Amino acid sequence: MSAITVYREDNPQQPLLQSEQGDEIAAALNGIGVRFERWQADREITPGMDPDEIMAAYDAEIRRLKESEGYVTVDVVSMTADHPQKDEFRQKFLSEHTHSEDEVRFFVDGEGMFYLHSEGKVYQVLCSRNDLISVPANTTHWFDMGPEPRFTAIRLFNNPEGWVANFTGNDIAERFPKFDA
Repeated sequence: MSAITVYREDNPQQPLLQSEQGDEIAAALNGIGVRFERWQADREITPGMDPDEIMAAYDAEIRRLKESEGYVTVDVVSMTADHPQKDEFRQKFLSEHTHSEDEVRFFVDGEGMFYLHSEGKVYQVLCSRNDLISVPANTTHWFDMGPEPRFTAIRLFNNPEGWVANFTGNDIAERFPKFDA
């Protein structure tokens, strides 16, 4: 179930907003320029499914995003709890960073937590199956897949080289609750 919790950046114990309502999540994120939409991930995704099969299953949605937003490259990222490098991959994005291009994810299975740091607040966004999130370029954020990850997401890029993490050096992520799904 998708959810948002918003905190002041200096008080991770006192939520300012909590909601599981898609329209409230979208409105809160729209205020900081982040796109959030509920789509229908209604095709079955099975463990070990080939990325090309997943992209073919969602071809209409992918084409629509490419046409409306100008994305040129698409891939699929999946993570499972039995992946031998899950801890390394989790740790890689737990520190605050930016990218020089949008970070676009359509979750077709499972879930993961985005933390967006903007305008003195931290927006903790649980993205799950059916969620599309587009984090604008240069937005400070981090991502937590949890200790037992399970997700499959379609990623879209204007330029995959622009998706390199540029770490800010801020330790803010260490002060906020981790995703323990």
